[in-house]
Amino acid sequence: MISIEQLSKVYQSKERQIIGVDHVSLEIEKGEIFGVVGYSGAGKSTLLRCLNILERPTSGKVLVDGIDLLSLSSKELRKARQSIGMIFQGFHLAMAKTVVDNVAFALKASGVGKNERKKRALELLELVGLSDKADQYPAQLSGGQKQRVSIARALANNPKVLLCDEATSALDPNTTKSILQLLKKINRELGLTIVLITHEMEVVKEICDRCAVMEDGQIVEEGKTYDIFSSPKNTLTKRFIQTVIDFNIPDELLERSTGTIVHMKFSGNLANESVVSDLLQKFNVRGNILHANIDYIQEKALGTFVMELTGEEKEIQAALQSLQTTLEEVEVLKHGRSVHHPVARAE
Repeated sequence: MISIEQLSKVYQSKERQIIGVDHVSLEIEKGEIFGVVGYSGAGKSTLLRCLNILERPTSGKVLVDGIDLLSLSSKELRKARQSIGMIFQGFHLAMAKTVVDNVAFALKASGVGKNERKKRALELLELVGLSDKADQYPAQLSGGQKQRVSIARALANNPKVLLCDEATSALDPNTTKSILQLLKKINRELGLTIVLITHEMEVVKEICDRCAVMEDGQIVEEGKTYDIFSSPKNTLTKRFIQTVIDFNIPDELLERSTGTIVHMKFSGNLANESVVSDLLQKFNVRGNILHANIDYIQEKALGTFVMELTGEEKEIQAALQSLQTTLEEVEVLKHGRSVHHPVARAE
């Protein structure tokens, strides 16, 4: 659906060049929800605005549904943009217009008649759960309701793609969850391709099929969301994931402990199996659970587990070797007085 080839955006100031996007290539499939995550200044919003040529790239290609947007005339581009909806962090609603008129306004430029505009706008307000707010004004709505109006407006021209620029970052956690559920509903019911820009890894975890991590205008890691969470490669990606899945153990506890503290990650079916229970029965070791958590990403389980093992050194080493052959990731956080001593995965 969306193909980005060696896309760059360079801003020229009086003193120097500023690189917003640096030779990014991405393929976004039809009907998927694709997330781009990065800290402020990473270039993710610039990349998004290049997808509908609100920002004209310095070089590269942007193809949406097989159409090279950079090859279009101004008139052709305006028509092509009707198939690309966009919602923003700041809502961008007309405060002097009612909710239904805000939605209908998006149809006016498309030449849709007045009666048909209102009918379509009311249908969309029902879709986003705001049919009872049609005659109210934006100032009378909550932040989540305003964003729902923005979503309805973005859907007015039956777009194939919906671009979301930090669409939930101004909202509280509960409202964010409801907006993400709405986007997922729209994705499933309308078959819409959604590209979502965010600095919150929790948002990616909640809704995205695949994602990319950006830093300094470049994609540093990309893949299925579950794979990114279960086996991150880049240091920045690991930092982002720690904001969602945190297994840090206080230093005081590490120092006070007399046993071997081991961190384990369970992915796929292993997250639902009795690996730890079987381990304690098989080997002559005791286990003290310090941390345990199972997250569900795209309906697949991902478990993290931190445990203190005590017993004879020989039995502990045998237990660790068994874990290494079973799990993808095993790390000893403390062994004796050694902290963060990695255990190599058995070949």
